[in-house]
Amino acid sequence: MAVEDKNISYRIYLVAFVIFMMAIAIAIKLTNIQWVEGDYYRKLAKDRTVKNFVIPANKGNIYSADGSLLATSIPNYEIRFDAVAPKTEAFEKNIRPLADSLSVLLNKPSSFYQNELRKARANKNRYYLIARDLSYTEFVKIKGFPLFKLGAYKGGIIIEQETIREHPIGEIAERTIGYERKNPDGSPDGKGIEWAYRKYLDGKDGKVLKQKIAKGQWKPIGDANEVDPQDGYDVLSTIDVYIQDIAHHALLKQLELYQADHGCTVVMETKTGKIKAISNLGRDKNGAYYETTNYAYAESHEPGSTFKLVDLMILLEDKKIDTSAVFNTYGGVIKYSGKSVRDSHEGGYGKISLARGFEVSSNTVMVQAVYNNYKNNPSEFVNHINAIGLNKKLGLEFKGEGAPFIPQPTDKNWSNLSLPWMAFGYGVSVTPLQTLTFYNAVANNGKMVKPQIVSEVKQWDKTIKKYNTVVMNPKICSKETIKKVKAVLANVVKKGTGKALYSKDFSMAGKTGTAQVNYAKNGGSEKYYASSFVGYFPADNPKYSCIVVVHKPSTVNNNYYGADVAGPVFKRIAQKIFTDAPSTNEIKNIDRKILKQEKDYDAYFAQTQKETKSTIPNVKGMAGMDAVALFGNLGLKVKIIGIGKVKKQSIQAGEPLDKNATIILELS
Repeated sequence: MAVEDKNISYRIYLVAFVIFMMAIAIAIKLTNIQWVEGDYYRKLAKDRTVKNFVIPANKGNIYSADGSLLATSIPNYEIRFDAVAPKTEAFEKNIRPLADSLSVLLNKPSSFYQNELRKARANKNRYYLIARDLSYTEFVKIKGFPLFKLGAYKGGIIIEQETIREHPIGEIAERTIGYERKNPDGSPDGKGIEWAYRKYLDGKDGKVLKQKIAKGQWKPIGDANEVDPQDGYDVLSTIDVYIQDIAHHALLKQLELYQADHGCTVVMETKTGKIKAISNLGRDKNGAYYETTNYAYAESHEPGSTFKLVDLMILLEDKKIDTSAVFNTYGGVIKYSGKSVRDSHEGGYGKISLARGFEVSSNTVMVQAVYNNYKNNPSEFVNHINAIGLNKKLGLEFKGEGAPFIPQPTDKNWSNLSLPWMAFGYGVSVTPLQTLTFYNAVANNGKMVKPQIVSEVKQWDKTIKKYNTVVMNPKICSKETIKKVKAVLANVVKKGTGKALYSKDFSMAGKTGTAQVNYAKNGGSEKYYASSFVGYFPADNPKYSCIVVVHKPSTVNNNYYGADVAGPVFKRIAQKIFTDAPSTNEIKNIDRKILKQEKDYDAYFAQTQKETKSTIPNVKGMAGMDAVALFGNLGLKVKIIGIGKVKKQSIQAGEPLDKNATIILELS
């Protein structure tokens, strides 16, 4: 018995010792938390219950050249109610007028809101939803409602705001306007003006301190923000909404007609380089077209025959040859290193001049002209291309510009075919916008200006930054050469490959192009055509330059040439700009008198006075109001019966005029 009692005592002592040691450990841990780790845990508790939230700044607007909104930030508001925050007296005093106000704004019965608000207070709901997707005007109204106007702490109003980016003109130029967003990994990304000018558009975000109330919900602690957001600046683009609309629909119509894969068009102001319209449309799997990729800026490819203007300019400027030089087209086929260069016209053109060869886009003529004059020194030809600037990117603010490629004789891939292939636009690569910039320089009498998409950054009426015209090359060639190539470009439309576009009432100049794309992939199985037209208008005094490129048009009717596919888009844009635009012509010397007209008018007036002063005129069939005015001017008193036109007159036509008489007119 004594042994058993002794064992029990040992076990009691052991348990007591363990409990004592646990108490010591707990005491040490509490001391450690209080004095050593206290700051960490207090901060952790605060971070989990009180936190700063970002208030996104309103982005600046993007405007067109004429002041139309292209992109704007629309604030979107959600209103919630902390039913615990208001004191009982304030709640009871304001619940009915608040419910009445909500009823008028949100189109639900006042009784509904009274019941819901009381239920929320009974349930101690601190995040009851009042309304979402409210406009700024609606938000201002609801913020001033009874109870809510007391603020977040006394009135219980909780305001959640987000900003939505809207494009008021729809999908037109959507790709150029662009976007700014975050990738799934959180990294920033974007396109177009929105991304390129984000440092001006974005503004500076604000901060608001919120407290966690329940179920992951957060409520602002006070009425004022920790840091107020600063709105972004506005960006004024060079886009003209009127021209943009014309270009977009002209391109869309042709893409749909030819069931093409994608296409683009750009309209540029000749003197300044300002882009007045840019449309990029790609086809989805359902056959609809959308702004998906900025093909005009990003897609670098072999241009084909539009590159022949480079050949012609360099040949003339280097004085290697003149436009009157005659070439044999050899039945439309000529070979270089065993490879054939063919004309699109079966059988060739016989013997024709260099100018005529350009007008009809003869590959054999242009290749001979370049190869014969530069075969012994190809660097001379290529260096001239480089001097013009065609081997460099345009360097616009947008990201993703397609890189041009001009083969250099020093490249390891240079071959005997490089020079002749360059002469008809193969083996080289440029974007449509780079090609347009070159043609625009011709239209601008040799001055190459940089394309411009933004003209100004503003804060209200204050200019933050002004973008002026940038001259990339003040003189791409001599005036003499410009004069000659301009004449040939005009003849392309008058009597060359673009003659179907010619109009005697409106002058245009330019060059057609039909290039084979992907002809080297998979043995040529992926080959397709890219049809283009690039030029300027009016031909005699260019105001605008324009390029149209259509990729992969249907070849069902063997009608995929640049003049047929891209040319009509160019013509439609050019004609609509000048026929539909408001006239700005001035009439000079409008007050100048013409002697013959004055005499004729005086004679007519004298005759009418003679006729009307002596006899009553016939007014049957005349509108009643006109007849009243006529007789009133003659001094008669007029009485009318009915409405409409004169059916009868009480004093017949031809009777002597008595100014004291009264004439009765029956109308019907």
